[in-house]
Formats: sequence, structure tokens, C-alpha cells
Amino acid sequence: MNLTPSFDDAIAFARDLIRIPSPSGAEGDVARRVMDEMTALGIEDVRRDEVGNVIGKVAGTAGAPPVLLCSHLDVVGVGELSGWEHPPFSAEVTDGFLHGRGAMDIKGPLALQTHAAAALRGRAPGDVLVAHTVYEERGGWGMHHLMESGEIRPSAVVLGESTGGDIALGHRGRTEIEVILHGRAGHASAPREARNALGLLPEAIRAVEELAGAQEADEILGPSTLVPTEVTTLPQSRNVIPDRVVLALDCRLVPGVEPEGLIAELQERIDRRRRPNDQELRVEVRLSETELASYTGKVARWRFHTPGFLLSPDDPLIRAAASAVGRRDGSGPARARPWSFATDGGWSCGVHGIPSLGFAPGDEAHAHTNRERLSLDDARWCWERYPDLVLALQAELS
Repeated sequence: MNLTPSFDDAIAFARDLIRIPSPSGAEGDVARRVMDEMTALGIEDVRRDEVGNVIGKVAGTAGAPPVLLCSHLDVVGVGELSGWEHPPFSAEVTDGFLHGRGAMDIKGPLALQTHAAAALRGRAPGDVLVAHTVYEERGGWGMHHLMESGEIRPSAVVLGESTGGDIALGHRGRTEIEVILHGRAGHASAPREARNALGLLPEAIRAVEELAGAQEADEILGPSTLVPTEVTTLPQSRNVIPDRVVLALDCRLVPGVEPEGLIAELQERIDRRRRPNDQELRVEVRLSETELASYTGKVARWRFHTPGFLLSPDDPLIRAAASAVGRRDGSGPARARPWSFATDGGWSCGVHGIPSLGFAPGDEAHAHTNRERLSLDDARWCWERYPDLVLALQAELS
């Protein structure tokens, strides 16, 4: 141990992380930097698992239930560099903000969590586990593997996804669905010799809109949503009539809505709209799949479905967390509300039943944008409350 946990050093650590690009599948350099910091802070048993998650532990003093602090190593792409006010990997600090890709999603909070865990050495009655995962931005393969492996067994999880200092208690799940439109290719100069798969696109989109409008709303999370986000034609040539069109849908599903049922219902709605006796023009609805490869060399077939989850505002852990954190104006317990986006909590809580909540600085509106930034005042406020949060959770779990 040669580094004392502090807010200033946590921000310096965050700046180092921002300077290291880490798209999903290429988190290796960031993982090594995180392992170095954890070791320097005296965090014990620092290691990476077979998919590349970085794991460590601060041992508790009295055998209370363990709490996991969890962020992720990967970030989304930066897009067109000219659109950034501050270069995305410069980690500039200007006007009270830390700027760059990952500043608030999620390298800034990752650094705060890591230093907060080390600051609890000798204070926490239970183990404070630290795990920073891979592939969160592509559906949560890292957390899925971590939970399935049983390598760590927390009694509660605190996620470092942005909450603006509130307590997050759940979110809708995220599913990628593909609507495959099949036809017969042909030269664009002879359209009568082909069956243009694009002809089915308007009917497919109308069926999606119809199904989206039929979703029931959850009292806290709102309704499930289905939104077309991409159209791809095959072959991809402007002088060829395509025989295949892929319509991608981003679906945000409330707990209890399963993707298999949604796929079957959408298939039925589209089939009802199909032109009769036209066997060459057909539609297939399926869950999006791909092959993922980690920086460690592990390969897996992945289905793009991250489950949702929701804890009650009256859950004792949520109440304990909200009371421990409080509001910045001192007016009472922190606000408890859901995230608008999906997180690794879909795996830890939605599938494995481990109570999971979120607490971190950051404005959700800046996530995945070329304006990504983290307020240093907000970050310091959250940093100062992390010990009380962890201790309150362990007390409630005991």
C-alpha cells in the first residue's frame, strides 16, 4: 500500500482512465490501470477473471454481510471528433467540470468507488467488494459472467451509474430485436424481375408502432417502449434491389415483459399485414445475437437482452440508503427513483435477486454525448457520502 484514498487522488485516477480508450472488448489497458490503483490503495486479492472483470476486496472487521461497489470498464464510441468542445480523451478540468468520454459514464464514478472502498478499511463491519466489469455497454456480459460464476457473493450491490446524487432503485430492461424482411434480389434496372424486401418495411414499422402503443405502463417505470433505430439492406449497393432488410428495434421492457412473448406478438401482427399468396416476401422476427470476444481471449455467443429490475421505494435497503445519503439541501432523505437507461443491475438483481441500487454523481443527459462531463462539486459531495451509504447498507443487512 503506497496510496492514501482521497478525493483529489480519485479525480487524478479518473483522468488517467479517461485518457485510455476502452471500447467494449478492448478494456485491457484500462483494466491494468485499475488493478494498479487498487493494489496501490491496499485493496486485497486484486485479480481479473476469465472475461476481464477486475475484482478486489477490503476485508470487513466483524463478519457483516458484504456489499459490492460496481462500475464498468468500457465506454461507448466518441463519434465525430470535431463535435467535441473538449477532446474526448484529454480529461480536461475546466470551469469545475471533468470533461471527456467516461467522465460520468463511468470512469469518474469508478474512481470514486475504488477510493471509497479503500477508505472503508478498518471501518466497515463487512467486506467491501469491488468489481469493475467489461461489456456493460453491450448488454452486460461481464456482470452476467460475474454472477453466474459465483466468484463473489455480495448481499447488496451499489452501481456507479449516474444518479445525480439520488438513489436509483431499478430500470426497464433493454432488448435488441431484429425484424428480417426477405425478398428476391435483382438489378435495379429490372425491378419486375425482383421482389424488393424494402416493400415490407412500411408494414413492419406500422406493426411496431401498433405494438408499442399497446404496452401497459408500470407505475414507477412507465411503459415498455419499442423504437426502430436502424435499417440495413443486403446487398448494400445502390444499383441492386435488396433481398434482405434488417430493421433493428431498441426495446425497453418493464419487469414481467419477456422478449420471447414480445417477439411472438410482433411476428403475429406483421404476418396479419402481409400480402397474401406472396411466399417470396416474408418476415422473420428474432432476438439480436452476435459473437463477443473479451480482451482476455474469451469468446461467447451473446443475445442482446438485459433484464430490468425494480426495488420498492419502501424496501428497507432503499430507505436506509436514502437516509444515509440525504439531500444536498439537508431537507431529508435522498430522492429514490429509477434510471431511464439499463445497467448491470439487470443481472445482479433482475436475474440473481441480489438487491441492487445506484448512487453516483453525474447528469444522465450528458451520457453518451459529445458534451460528457462530471461536476467536481457533485463528485465531491457523493464521495463524502459513500462511507455512510455502505455502512448503512451493511447495518440494514445484518
